[in-house]
Amino acid sequence: MADDLQDIVDNLAERLQRSVAIDDPNIRLLAASRHFGDEDASRVSSVLNRSVAPQLCEQILAQGIAQWTTPGRVIVPLEGTLPRLCIPIRCAGLLLGYLWLIDPDSTLGDRDQDIAREAAERAGVVLYRQLIVHERSRARHEAILRELVATDRAIRSQAVDDLRAEQLFPTTGMYFQVLGMQHQGPDGIAAPQTVAMEAAVEDAQSWMSQRSAAPACALMATNKSRAWLMLAQPQPPSRRELDTICSRLTARFDRLTQDGVQLVLGIGGLAHRVEDIVESYRQAFLAVRAAQLVPSIGPVARWGALGPYQLLLRMPTEDLLAAAQVPALVTLDKEDGHRGLVATLEAFLDNAGDVARTARNLNVHRATLYHRLKRIEQLTGCELSRGDDRLTLHLGLKLRALAAAHRNETTLTLTEDKPARMRSVS
Repeated sequence: MADDLQDIVDNLAERLQRSVAIDDPNIRLLAASRHFGDEDASRVSSVLNRSVAPQLCEQILAQGIAQWTTPGRVIVPLEGTLPRLCIPIRCAGLLLGYLWLIDPDSTLGDRDQDIAREAAERAGVVLYRQLIVHERSRARHEAILRELVATDRAIRSQAVDDLRAEQLFPTTGMYFQVLGMQHQGPDGIAAPQTVAMEAAVEDAQSWMSQRSAAPACALMATNKSRAWLMLAQPQPPSRRELDTICSRLTARFDRLTQDGVQLVLGIGGLAHRVEDIVESYRQAFLAVRAAQLVPSIGPVARWGALGPYQLLLRMPTEDLLAAAQVPALVTLDKEDGHRGLVATLEAFLDNAGDVARTARNLNVHRATLYHRLKRIEQLTGCELSRGDDRLTLHLGLKLRALAAAHRNETTLTLTEDKPARMRSVS
């Protein structure tokens, strides 16, 4: 199919004696002809990088070319970039890409444009066939990925066999890692945030496929408010590589939503066998959960860097809520009032008992801090010089933070659901 598309481009270029390029709907290069001396810096850069800069892409798309059904001229807002004739490539009512001809002097006549339109129609048939094959392959891979993380071991085992039958990568010598993500938008397949997230994941998957040499691959699965990528590579992904993927995902999602909805990402641990990908998947979404409940972690959470939350989030919600009721802290809450004793205790424990640093963080004199710590010991019955007491109080504070986040989340969900339920009754 790719050779057919290249043949269309080359034939058109020879007939018109002009360089020709075909991009996908996101202005990523699919095929380009040789140059005839009419190229500019943007065309050369596009051929070399297989895409244009995101800002330039937005400026081009802002001219409304995605709605065009006939050829039109595009003035690219970049110094040294020549005007172009853009012919939208469509088939079966779908926009599948754009055919570009550089035309600075508007010398492409009606006959030339008719020839270019015919080439665009043939390209549309080729791209439509590719789309069908791609969608079938994607649906199969997504179904396998879902079964890879199923609770039933037999289903997971069959999914491993199915994935190996696809021969996407060698059966040995590979590293696997899951990148999970979730948005906080309204739940629903047609929600704009869901569409934006799927587009962002597709963009990251495409980028991984283009930059990685075989046998590396990236497979994706999406489901309403969450999605995940499974990375399979001969070498473990570097920190820089993972940061780049996360940045691309977030930037693409933000550009498509622009409504303040945040995309939260979690990076699971490495798995050395595809059979163990389920553990990386669980870790990735526990990291997502940590980022949602504990804002200080940030929008990108990494398994292995979550501190105590890595252990606490494995607890069932009911057990976590019960464990958060630490008697010493309940007593301290009752007696605290507005004296800031709980905040003082948390700062002291977070700073590993460093009095000088804690006093600086709280902006109080050391004598004031010592007085507060003594009062905390009196009220809780704990000795802050004892390791077990410190551990009990510190874990209790972290549990309380998670429990409070759970309760706030539940309250928000009930509040948001209430109008919908009232409407359904009426």
